[in-house]
Amino acid sequence: MFVQFTTWDIVRNLLEAGRWTLALSLIAFVLGGLVGLAILFARISKNRLLQALTKGYIEVFQGTPLLMQLFIVFFGLSLLGVDVSPWIAAAVGLTLFTSAYLAEIWRGCVESVPRGQWEASASLALSYTQQMRYVVLPQALRIAIAPTVGFSVQVVKGTAVTSIIGFAELTKTGSMLANATFQPFLVFGLVAAGYFILCYPLSLYAKSLERKFHVAR
Repeated sequence: MFVQFTTWDIVRNLLEAGRWTLALSLIAFVLGGLVGLAILFARISKNRLLQALTKGYIEVFQGTPLLMQLFIVFFGLSLLGVDVSPWIAAAVGLTLFTSAYLAEIWRGCVESVPRGQWEASASLALSYTQQMRYVVLPQALRIAIAPTVGFSVQVVKGTAVTSIIGFAELTKTGSMLANATFQPFLVFGLVAAGYFILCYPLSLYAKSLERKFHVAR
């Protein structure tokens, strides 16, 4: 039996899928931030083994496509006998991807703190931990806010790739609706509008933060 979709039916289904896109983005960003923070501290530690391991971790995730990473998480674990749902695989894959990029962004922010700040804090007999806590990290945080918010746009857009493993977010739902309605231009136009509504405010906010927390100031 042929089902007729009205424009409102299409919009309603895309809005429901948009909630999953937003939820996945938030989970990946928050968990990725926590994992990325741990990687950051290992990356800037004085332990060479930790530095080498975290450097390799970052290079692996930055040097391979997100699509391949999702395939490995979803299909690789299934081959090992672990039943993984598309939702879990998408969350894990995006979390690992996000953590690698955020760790490297934040490392750059820490290293951008002038060397004189390190030397001045060392002259006060502060330990490495105290230097990081009271002198370096507060300044690095100010620098990191804008690029971190800017990267969140990439996380939102990255959720579209999870459609390939069957996760029904905005892109996957749009593809199914296009096949059912034979109106791909309308459907994918609305999908693009959905991503724009999610990403454009973040882009504006990142630019605003860049001006507000400009390093020169």
